[in-house]
Amino acid sequence: MVIREGLIESITPEIPENGRDLPVFDAEGMWVISGLWDCHTHFTQWSYTLGRLDLISARSAHEAMVMLRRHLDDLRAEGRLSPDRYVVGMRFRHSLWADDEQPTLAAIDEIAGDQPVALSSADMHCGWVNSAAARKLGVQVVESGLVGELEWFDAYCKLDDAPGATEELDRLLRNAELDAAGKGVVGVRDYEMAENIDTWIGRFGRGINGLRVRAGVYPERLQQAINDGWHTGDELPGSDGLGHVGAMKLISDGSLNTRSAYCSTPYSGIDPETFGTMSYTPEQIESYMFVAARHGFDIACHAIGDEANTIVLDCAERSKAHGSIEHAQMLKPTDIPRLAKLGLAASIQPQHAMDDRDVIARFWANPAGVPYAFKALHDAGTRLLMGSDAPVAPLDPWMAISAAVFGTESSDREPFQLEQCLDFDTALASSTAVGRTGLAVGDAADLVLLDRDPSRVTSPEGMQAMPGHVQATMLAGRWTFRR
Repeated sequence: MVIREGLIESITPEIPENGRDLPVFDAEGMWVISGLWDCHTHFTQWSYTLGRLDLISARSAHEAMVMLRRHLDDLRAEGRLSPDRYVVGMRFRHSLWADDEQPTLAAIDEIAGDQPVALSSADMHCGWVNSAAARKLGVQVVESGLVGELEWFDAYCKLDDAPGATEELDRLLRNAELDAAGKGVVGVRDYEMAENIDTWIGRFGRGINGLRVRAGVYPERLQQAINDGWHTGDELPGSDGLGHVGAMKLISDGSLNTRSAYCSTPYSGIDPETFGTMSYTPEQIESYMFVAARHGFDIACHAIGDEANTIVLDCAERSKAHGSIEHAQMLKPTDIPRLAKLGLAASIQPQHAMDDRDVIARFWANPAGVPYAFKALHDAGTRLLMGSDAPVAPLDPWMAISAAVFGTESSDREPFQLEQCLDFDTALASSTAVGRTGLAVGDAADLVLLDRDPSRVTSPEGMQAMPGHVQATMLAGRWTFRR
């Protein structure tokens, strides 16, 4: 294979004459695949998981508070506590906790005292804050200490405004890029709930350039992006072709874990009865889509509940918007073929099915739609884009591929919805920018070298171990990782 100026110039078993002037890398005995993408991340928040309190293993509110107390003790011993700065934790999953082990304001106040503490749920749709943090953030909290949906999104964005935050974040971003490259990742779609275009221009300018990035734009910032002359696909200045403007990211409804995904049937076991909630009215969603389509922006519309997906698809049809439905987590059977018909991709996160399979049984016991309809969407002709929603799930395409192919996180547990599992080639192709498993002349030289053939892996444990078989990752013709 000859690579020149960041592109695959030729694919041959031997070095041709026109390639003899180039450096040679001997990859004999290795498997070469196209570089992997994570098509749905909140990259800043994922980077923070490499340096903030991670509560993913907490099995109850009590365990979460034990972890928080230990973390505060460590920070105090290091002289890093200050009432002027937040202590932030991430990824607690209270939807899996018993009813008598749910978050309370009293519990977090007892542990945290006057130190502002804000903990984000795993799906990022709510936060658990103490009274000191609530005052500092300007939010109202009830007995649970929980702040949800749009109020939490706004509050969460305030957590990063602290002395030294930029320098700390840059260090974590570089670590996160290296971690991703070590898994064979060459690109991400970044839907951080912030201003992303100027942010990534600045990052590329500071040499944070280990990944291709498509920077999403939220509805409240869409008009400014339009006024500034941006369109989806525009190259970010100073990125050397690695950074581009992404889609307009709109969050239509909530999430399963916070029982706020908007459904056509009520949640089971919840009193008073709830169907979830919409973050915007259908009229607002349609208006944003019209503006995006008229001004050259793709859409990336979060829709989890079956009724939210129906509303979003109706709006996309009327506005003639193009892009993707993010998550498409539960779909009415009549809506499954509509994505392909409308030319919309389904941006799916297979690991969510593994994380949510027990929550589905608890809260979606009588769904009107099909949850995680991966194969049904593929069979209907929908283009699949696979990702993690990091930090909700780890930024690891091999974990996503494993979940999509095997339908279980462990060989000791039966698959969840085996009929919706994908074949390996489809899962791999959905994890690349090119949408196929083979390489072609003219492709970007974004490559992964493996010492094991992933198509021959026969267990979820084997697929989850594939990052250990990544020997090198190339981005635009340069190495970003070599073992």
